[in-house]
Amino acid sequence: MTEILTSLLLLLGSFLCLMAALGIVRLPDALTRMHAATKAGTLGVGLLVVAEVVCYHDLGISLRAATIIFLLLLTTPVAAHLIGRASYLSGVQLSSRTWIDELGASLENENRAETAGENEKQPKADQTQ
Repeated sequence: MTEILTSLLLLLGSFLCLMAALGIVRLPDALTRMHAATKAGTLGVGLLVVAEVVCYHDLGISLRAATIIFLLLLTTPVAAHLIGRASYLSGVQLSSRTWIDELGASLENENRAETAGENEKQPKADQTQ
């Protein structure tokens, strides 16, 4: 039974890693490629590590695997967010099929708020003391 579960986890993890690789090659722009790599890649590697734990039944391996999964889940989304934001701010073109641009609207609102704050801080020239 352990061999069957290990095999299923390995196959599913490998399939998700393959889908992540295909997404990197096939998707149209940097943000969608990054999305495919981080979502499917993280889950795929996580399943491969869980398959290792199921196969070996060792406490040391289980602790290492838990550490790997924890660090993977901690660092991958943060890195993907930072890379995606940096690529957007550097002017990487979005695909024509990308029609939702939440970051653009958010940045416009931030710019308006900053501009309004700067205008309030500057003294008006026509005020007399």
